[in-house]
Amino acid sequence: MNNYLQDEQRAALQAVRVACSITTKVFQTLTSAESLTKKDKSPVTIGDFSAQAAVNHILLKHFPQDKIVGEEDSHDLQGEQGASIRQKVSQLVNEALATSHYIDKPLSDEDLLQTIDHGVYEGGSDARFWTLDPIDGTKGFLRGGQYAVCLALIEKGRVELGVMGCPNLPQDKSQLKPKDGEIRGSSMDGLGALFVAVRGHGAYVMPIDDEQAKPEPVHMRDMQGSFEGAAFCESVEASHSSLGTNARIAQILGMGDNHVRMDSQAKYASISRGDGDVYLRLPVGDGTYQEKIWDHAAGALLVEEAGGRVSDIAGRPLNFGLGRTLASNKGVIACQSSMHTQLVNAVAQALKEEGRAGLLA
Repeated sequence: MNNYLQDEQRAALQAVRVACSITTKVFQTLTSAESLTKKDKSPVTIGDFSAQAAVNHILLKHFPQDKIVGEEDSHDLQGEQGASIRQKVSQLVNEALATSHYIDKPLSDEDLLQTIDHGVYEGGSDARFWTLDPIDGTKGFLRGGQYAVCLALIEKGRVELGVMGCPNLPQDKSQLKPKDGEIRGSSMDGLGALFVAVRGHGAYVMPIDDEQAKPEPVHMRDMQGSFEGAAFCESVEASHSSLGTNARIAQILGMGDNHVRMDSQAKYASISRGDGDVYLRLPVGDGTYQEKIWDHAAGALLVEEAGGRVSDIAGRPLNFGLGRTLASNKGVIACQSSMHTQLVNAVAQALKEEGRAGLLA
């Protein structure tokens, strides 16, 4: 580790640890029947609101002037209709913040809602701000699969610090990953990996549940100049990426069918430490969807600092300074830096064969 952004590193690691303790407790005690549904049909759980409130509170305690671009606002917790969920969120947040010594007395409902709504900043290229996805991979979370708590610090449109907590990812990459839905009780032993990356200073991993553990550096697997034997990390949800195109790209590169599917930015974490080698999130449909910055900021820096390169499908760098979305980019691809040009070319060939070359413009 290093002294650059030392205070920010410390606060972000603590915030993500607290958030992961909340989400783990939610998974163990609540059912998916208590989830809400957003207009985009992705589930929003009590854990989303609780994790965002806890992270926002901790960040603002350390950096009261900082802005936050969060995924959630407090609308669904307001009024009589939101009272039941608000009560559960309040209990979780206050217990977690008290345990970690961030509050002397419980937050009121008004304080809770205001804290969540600190995440409504719109982003941009001038300011310093944080971006947070309190539970990235909510469907994976609900079924006991992979999800991540993702936090990044962005300055002048560039990600400088990324922290990612993956509560269901093995701390030791040699361990087999548990199957979705099988993460219960004692089966969580050995799970919980916390990643941190600082621009220009490398990427590291440590156990989520051990603050005294020494951070270990992570590096992408050396592909020895060939994609033969390389593995994709790709989305479980077909709606998140064009899996058929992925298969064609693998064929072009001579990769075979050695692929790993998992939810969330845990894919970035996995390739950063060599569990997999290539991440593809290709546009689906007409390609008009704009990726959200909180879905990629922490993970992209993690891969870059582990020796990879992350870009859109045309090879352009991701621009985190255009608001809440990657408005100038389409799709996201990542692999070892020395192999990136080959990957970009294979993506272009596959899209041209499908008559979708316009996505590369």
